[in-house]
Amino acid sequence: MMRIYDLDQLTPEQILNRDIQAEEDVSAAVDAILAEVRRRGDDALRDYTRQFNGADLTDLAVSPEEVEAAWSSLDEDFRETLRLAAENIRRFHEQQVHRNFVLADRPGIVMGQRYTPIEKVGVCVPSSPVAFPSTILMNVIPAKIAGVSEIVLVTPPDETGAISPAALAAARIAGADRIFKLGGAQAVAALAYGTESVPRVDKIVGPGGIFVATAKRKVFGQVAIDMIAGPSEILVLADGNSNPAWVAADLLSQAEHDVLASPVLVTDSPSLAESVQREVEAQLAALPRRDIARQSIDQNGKIIVAGSLEAAVEAANRIAPEHLELCVDDPFALLPRVKHAGSIFLGRSAPEALGDYFAGPNHTLPTSGTARFSSPLSVDDFVKKSSFLYYDAAALAEAAPRIADFARREGLEAHARSVLIRRSDSPTEEVIP
Repeated sequence: MMRIYDLDQLTPEQILNRDIQAEEDVSAAVDAILAEVRRRGDDALRDYTRQFNGADLTDLAVSPEEVEAAWSSLDEDFRETLRLAAENIRRFHEQQVHRNFVLADRPGIVMGQRYTPIEKVGVCVPSSPVAFPSTILMNVIPAKIAGVSEIVLVTPPDETGAISPAALAAARIAGADRIFKLGGAQAVAALAYGTESVPRVDKIVGPGGIFVATAKRKVFGQVAIDMIAGPSEILVLADGNSNPAWVAADLLSQAEHDVLASPVLVTDSPSLAESVQREVEAQLAALPRRDIARQSIDQNGKIIVAGSLEAAVEAANRIAPEHLELCVDDPFALLPRVKHAGSIFLGRSAPEALGDYFAGPNHTLPTSGTARFSSPLSVDDFVKKSSFLYYDAAALAEAAPRIADFARREGLEAHARSVLIRRSDSPTEEVIP
């Protein structure tokens, strides 16, 4: 049962326990997997796929024929759902595209900034029990908009060596270039180092369990990564006019993800707190994944009663949740006060699942309080910036004395000389005072 707490009696550490670290045996196992894949390539990938997924694969890659067969096997109604979701995601993420800029407002000087896409990106998609088509859309579409030239999707197969038709259909709509039947730390290793079949990429994105998160942490520097994703979180901030059944349903929508997921309600209404507590128990009994949700609710669930909505918002900012629902009469009035949250859902008709599947904003979000300094996955994650500058001879000559003086004050004489030697009015021997 979700316990009810008084906000004033909780320390910051008690509000949400996030002290979840990879155990030493997980770290050692990941080290071994990374080393084996780096050493043995495809043979290691086949061995690990057999060991962890029960699939004996000859070819690690998904063929175009498999993709088309998957597409054809789906009913038209779900294909239309995928199309509409993809359209919403594209529409939202297209607004994130940056424009290059050039400054040329001074004689003889041109400078600016340009954006170029990362060339190769790997997208990891977990399965539970099948690959998530929503995650494929959310990770591949922004990369495509950014102009990534090769998007490599990896997701684990079932025991027969197949990937779910819904996942392959999502990959087709989103525009993944290559798909491999791989999961876990071995998939991260393949993308980071490359094998006979799997190309080495420049960046790895996408969520996963503790083995994937640990592997991403270990290969960072060899490749870029998006973030280290922790267990899923939801914080519902609700006033006394909220429907307790709706609030309970939203809490359970995250609790069913993982036994480590954190469902939290913060409210200024003691009566709502008690009603939600009862409603969670009633709804929990009917869930297919009730065993997982039960552990999440009992171990990590909290109902926190605050003295006011203002205090509730402050508590939310201290938690910096992955998902924040503002189930209040006027959510737009509270929105400016929210400082730290991955994605914010406004009003009582915007459940978190709306963002997971359909609305458009990305559902790959910062967890574990990292919303204090990081952001949802976006087009920005798939581009890099380069600055450029040009000075003509006259412009450089004007600035040269100041640059040389600056460099010498830092003890860097060669820097100073590299500027002064270009002054047409100064003989070479005069560069050295």
